[in-house]
Amino acid sequence: MNMEEIKRKWDLMSKEKRKAIIEKTITFFKEEREEEIGIVAAEKVLDFFLQNIGGDIYNKGIEDSKNLVKSHFESLDLDLDSLFNLE
Repeated sequence: MNMEEIKRKWDLMSKEKRKAIIEKTITFFKEEREEEIGIVAAEKVLDFFLQNIGGDIYNKGIEDSKNLVKSHFESLDLDLDSLFNLE
């Protein structure tokens, strides 16, 4: 197994998406910080953020999804109540 095939538990993106983000990271450092970094450094930056805040972002997405579904169910419950309470 080579280094590219190692899947980190915090890295759930496709190879294509990861490559694109690494390229954007390199561009960011060049344009915003006037620093030249290579692929390895950009991968380390990406891994750092994925490992340290990826779980928090994922959990926030789950929480938002649950709240949205809950809101829809509450609305559905009200709609059903109004249908069954017609007199």
